[in-house]
Amino acid sequence: MSKTLYVGNLPWATTDKDLADLFSGSAEVLASRVIIDRATGRSKGFGFVEVPEDQAEQVIAAMNGKEFGGREIIVNEARPLNPTS
Repeated sequence: MSKTLYVGNLPWATTDKDLADLFSGSAEVLASRVIIDRATGRSKGFGFVEVPEDQAEQVIAAMNGKEFGGREIIVNEARPLNPTS
């Protein structure tokens, strides 16, 4: 099983690969994606990293508050998407 982690306050220039590289020192990265605004093509400043479930808490503890690109990133467990009706 895996867990998806939310990563906020990312520098605008961050790519999916940059995000994977940042977290690869703390855990096995199964997937990573930076969310891009469709209208502007620019990063929205957050993304998601998928890691093995047994490593998730360790990764959150190690990475939350870490400086990346001059910004202090926010890392926590991603919440499920709640579609509005």
